[in-house]
Amino acid sequence: MGVHKIDPKAIFSIQSQPQFESLALEIFRYQAENCQVYSDFVKNLGIRADKVSDLNSIPFLPIEFFKSHQVMSGSGTAEEVFTSSGTTGMAQSKHAVLDVEVYVQSFRKTFEIFYGDIRKYAILALLPSYLERDGSSLIYMADDLIRGSENDNSGYFLYDHKTLNDTLLHLKSTKTHTILIGVTYALLDFAEGHSVDFPELIVMETGGMKGKRREMVRTELHEILCSGFGVPVIHSEYGMTELLSQAYSKGAGIFHCPPWMRVSIRDTNDPLELLSHGQTGGINVTDLANINSCSFIAVQDLGKTFEGGTFEVLGRFDNSDIRGCNLLVQ
Repeated sequence: MGVHKIDPKAIFSIQSQPQFESLALEIFRYQAENCQVYSDFVKNLGIRADKVSDLNSIPFLPIEFFKSHQVMSGSGTAEEVFTSSGTTGMAQSKHAVLDVEVYVQSFRKTFEIFYGDIRKYAILALLPSYLERDGSSLIYMADDLIRGSENDNSGYFLYDHKTLNDTLLHLKSTKTHTILIGVTYALLDFAEGHSVDFPELIVMETGGMKGKRREMVRTELHEILCSGFGVPVIHSEYGMTELLSQAYSKGAGIFHCPPWMRVSIRDTNDPLELLSHGQTGGINVTDLANINSCSFIAVQDLGKTFEGGTFEVLGRFDNSDIRGCNLLVQ
């Protein structure tokens, strides 16, 4: 007899660790039966899904499979297909989303948990590399947040730094709560050409350099942005095409997850071995909102976890360092 499909309402009503663990195991069994690529992966590891009884025994699917396979639990037609930006010549990740309302609930509830009512903010977006292509899950989220803010000043600025500067000055003068969400290189470009002394502004960086500028360590990057915008700290959003949840940092690069998302750290040489808090390794993400694809993803970032469920991102793997894909028979 098949494992029944999980009601998304259960995901967003999680309030405790036991609830999370129970639902994660239920979702694991469902996906190990109904997601073909994950089912093959689990079987080829020699793992019997019905014998897995704790979270540490759940295997994490290497994120690369979103480039080579359709990662979908169950059948149906995708309402949205989110795609990664990818480098020229590189395969794109594709995340077929059967029920986009699950994504909407996930990012709206997460935003509310960390920042409160969206209607008290103006949402400004400086996301050129995302706007200039189709299929960005970040743009889908930003569109919704901009609409939800119900503020006439909310919107995208692409490369129009003068209008963005004028808007920031206006919002500062009217004491409007404001969030500027931007891809890292675009925020740097703006900060180099303008100096905004707006201490109450929330500057939220997302993405990275996208090949536009040299990579920088977080402390150097945040110092430049803090100086350019006149803010005490820089916030960050941690999300990706293959996930339907985000973690947020309100400073110092320490990220917090919503109740239905967890991060653990794997040994870079043995991807099935989990590491303790404070040890550096590959990031594994459990995203229960990924109910219709795979909720257990081994991503290409390096990081470490801390007591209380927080984590830090320290960099990215080189592609040659990713192990585990050969565990799936093509």
